[in-house]
Amino acid sequence: MPARKKATKVTKGSTATPMPTPPGTFLVLGYGNVLRSDDGLGPRVAEAIAALQLPNVRALACHQLTPELSEPVSQAQAVIFVDAAAAKELSQVTVNAVLPDKGERFAPHRSSPGTLLALAESLYGHCPPAWLVVVPAFTLDFGEELSPQAVPRLQEAVSAVQRLIQLARISRPRC
Repeated sequence: MPARKKATKVTKGSTATPMPTPPGTFLVLGYGNVLRSDDGLGPRVAEAIAALQLPNVRALACHQLTPELSEPVSQAQAVIFVDAAAAKELSQVTVNAVLPDKGERFAPHRSSPGTLLALAESLYGHCPPAWLVVVPAFTLDFGEELSPQAVPRLQEAVSAVQRLIQLARISRPRC
């Protein structure tokens, strides 16, 4: 059996360090700007999932999707992306399946979960099943505090991620 490649552990406020990703691991990838109020909901959901210390679940909080994340994505059994969207476009937490987007080039600041999945498949030969949990953002002003309206949505998103993990453990979906 070939040796597992090492993944990159991305944690808030640190540099990337090598870290193996065990087989059967679920990856929760929360992204957004924690300095823009509710835009930081994605990383906060990832941090809340990490704090739960669920077995075989790895949660990463990051500012944006970068090419370096394609390696841990490729090693995961399933990936759950978490991001915020303006509340005028969205009134509740939503969950959507994500497929690789092979038609779009990967570009920071405008990349998507689909482009990251396509990159993982292209570079590492594996594209895990994936979902996007989108959380409504009510304010994108400068600041580190969530708006009062976003606080209950944070817990709704954490619950949605937990349900997805449970579902994926039972059904073993494929990309």
